[in-house]
Amino acid sequence: MLDPGQLSARLDLEMRADAGDGQGGIVAGFAPVTSLWARIEHVSVSEEERADAEAFTVTHRIWIRYRQDVAAGMRFRKGTRLFTVRAFHDPDETRRYLVCRCAEEGR
Repeated sequence: MLDPGQLSARLDLEMRADAGDGQGGIVAGFAPVTSLWARIEHVSVSEEERADAEAFTVTHRIWIRYRQDVAAGMRFRKGTRLFTVRAFHDPDETRRYLVCRCAEEGR
């Protein structure tokens, strides 16, 4: 199991917070929920071409203390790095930790 001392990365948890653009559309945005300690584990990397540019997606497992308010589509921020939550689970069903499967995209 995870040693709590391994939660050494400081991340901000953000949720989707869209705003109106004044013309009937929306402006996508995120709002901070909380700051927390986490463990980031690299899982894989994939490359692809998007609009004539190389892009890559890195997947991670991010371990945090258990929270009930985490949902797919939320994201973690570490400086300029963004980790989008794709799925999550309680690894041993004791409500001690939550493992989030996240994707980080970059160019």
